[in-house]
Amino acid sequence: MARLKLTPRPVYGFRTELTVRTTDLNYGGHLGNDRMLSLVQEARVAWLASHRWSELDCAGTSLIMGDAALVYQGEAFAGDRLLFEVGAGDATRSGFRLFFRVTRPGPGGPAPVALVEVGLVCFDYDKRRITALPTELAAVCHE
Repeated sequence: MARLKLTPRPVYGFRTELTVRTTDLNYGGHLGNDRMLSLVQEARVAWLASHRWSELDCAGTSLIMGDAALVYQGEAFAGDRLLFEVGAGDATRSGFRLFFRVTRPGPGGPAPVALVEVGLVCFDYDKRRITALPTELAAVCHE
């Protein structure tokens, strides 16, 4: 089976830590894939807040998820404190990508948990249509 390959970014401009909860575990006793995407959303909201934005007002537009890609590199368990590094890039006329590197800090250095990419599209929820990428947001994607 061919596996999806994601490449870590050389630099991630934002970091936040989140803790794996017992309710985030699946039947295998580790962090479930659906819960990883929930944690990624929490990290995304924190990244937006660091710019004084939200998903409904991101530099004057709203955001909707277009796609997500997730590659696991290791397990995470209840109580693990995970570091989410976030970077923006690949700006287009109406969207951009957020890149996440998820690690578990430890005494021997960070243990890789996952690489995640999320495609976000600028969206007008009132008119139900895609909108242009704001200049301010595009500038952040090119940092």
